[in-house]
Amino acid sequence: MQPGLTVGYVPQVETVDWYFPVTVEEVIVMTRTNSKWWPRITPAERIEVREVLEKLGIADVANRHIRELSGGQQQRVFLARAMFRQPDILIMDEPTAGVDVRTRHEVLHLLADLHADGLTILLTTHDLNGLAAHLPRLVCFNKTVLADGTPREVLTSAVLEATYGAPMEVLEHGGMPIVIDHGRVAMRGEGK
Repeated sequence: MQPGLTVGYVPQVETVDWYFPVTVEEVIVMTRTNSKWWPRITPAERIEVREVLEKLGIADVANRHIRELSGGQQQRVFLARAMFRQPDILIMDEPTAGVDVRTRHEVLHLLADLHADGLTILLTTHDLNGLAAHLPRLVCFNKTVLADGTPREVLTSAVLEATYGAPMEVLEHGGMPIVIDHGRVAMRGEGK
């Protein structure tokens, strides 16, 4: 990475202590504070927070406690926190884990908009089918890079088996690859 690049990070929502006593606004401002104590929010920062929350469609939750939010709102709060840093690159760990299909699509469309505005986004995922249609480029690796390219180029049976160490079949539907995990299919069949 180039010196001087600002990185925004969005953790998995499962790794967050949702009972920590903070509001949405405080969570966002914490990313910039250098204080050992509670973050102080300047009037200028309050305006910035509102702008970021508005961009993400959650301005109405600024003063709510983080545990009162839906899964999609929680994900957007941590995305807002990362965006508040005004990053050059955004790193996300499983951004759609634990969210419903509608929220996944909302988050992915939001990321597409941010990418179109010039933000570089790097994310990890195991949700191959959910994300393949939304990502312009994928990289699969297992100790080394195994494939790098479009979803159609990367999501092949050979690449996925080398990545995950298990056989996977790839079908095509509507011009997009669909990954079938044989292990899950076999497990479902055993219970009958």
